[in-house]
Amino acid sequence: MVSYNPLWHLLIDRKMGKLEMCRAAGIATSTLAKLGKNELVSLDVIARICKALDCRIEQVVEIKKDPDI
Repeated sequence: MVSYNPLWHLLIDRKMGKLEMCRAAGIATSTLAKLGKNELVSLDVIARICKALDCRIEQVVEIKKDPDI
């Protein structure tokens, strides 16, 4: 299970809005919607976010263990 909670916390810490992050990273709002629903996005998207925010991948996404396993 993928969670983008680290990204949302990072944006709050930096006082940056989600749309502002989209513009900086060059990602579409449809991709932002996927992030908001904790859906999978490409590694390219994650890399662009990391580059735009000058952060590490673990500050954007985390993998959580599926509780059903």
